[in-house]
Amino acid sequence: MTLPSSTFTKGDQQAVFHDEGDAAGYFHTYDALEVGASQPRKVHVFVPRDYETSTDSYPVIYMNDGDTAFFRGGAINESWYMGSVLSQLQAEGTLPPVIVVAIHTINRNWEYTHTNIGTTQGGGIETYARYVAYDLKGFIDAHYRTQPDPAKTLIIGASHGGLAAYLMGMLQPEAFGRIAAFSPSLWVGLDSSPWTLPFLRSLRGTKLMRLCEPTLSQPSLRPQIYMDWGLIRDGQFHNNFIEDRTTNRGRELRDLLVNTYGYALGQNLIVVEDPDGEHSEKSWHRRVPGMLTQVFGNMALAG
Repeated sequence: MTLPSSTFTKGDQQAVFHDEGDAAGYFHTYDALEVGASQPRKVHVFVPRDYETSTDSYPVIYMNDGDTAFFRGGAINESWYMGSVLSQLQAEGTLPPVIVVAIHTINRNWEYTHTNIGTTQGGGIETYARYVAYDLKGFIDAHYRTQPDPAKTLIIGASHGGLAAYLMGMLQPEAFGRIAAFSPSLWVGLDSSPWTLPFLRSLRGTKLMRLCEPTLSQPSLRPQIYMDWGLIRDGQFHNNFIEDRTTNRGRELRDLLVNTYGYALGQNLIVVEDPDGEHSEKSWHRRVPGMLTQVFGNMALAG
């Protein structure tokens, strides 16, 4: 039965309760969540269906590009449809109940990147990572029954959001012990023009890797990483340029993580190359169940 919508206040922040009929849970949506120094932003908090009747605490998944996590949105009005994904996995018994925090961005190019993108100003990832790790996660942990340990906290993103997820885990490993970076824009600052030759510059020694070095150099801090990308190059710009650059840089990062920093493929580093994958929410929606069961399911089920 779908429950009626209502408004309520939690931690002095106004929210709307709404039930979209997903078996896995329902929503607390904050249209203007204002915590810390950040501007107010929209945040969906998806809680398990038995949240009000249970005393359990739950692992937490944070998602960048929260406008497309559960509902259609973004530039092409598509979605990951996470409500149906979670419902299916929980019905199969491969994923326990979780809380999902879907974060809308205020300025995507700025918040999700470590440097400029051609002539577009970027470089706000350190500020955004601190906001999510301390201010937003602090609010969620204070007002919801979470399992706040980094090993029980997963950050997910795709494209620029995937780049951000990777960097957030590296910049704030005490908050995010698990990273899922779908088609991450590792090419930003290196291959930002269609006329730039791939591998004209190596990832090694770049600002991206320098930001990660303090965490990568300490084995006890290193997050578990899932990365993927698609191999379709059908002439569409997002496939023949962006996903192509993503694949090249992803393979380069994979090799650096294994050969320089001691990551082990299939253990703390999972890499998926999808032969039918495109740079789209449709492909990420198709791959996210496998990621959740590989990266998060067994860990969460273990308690």
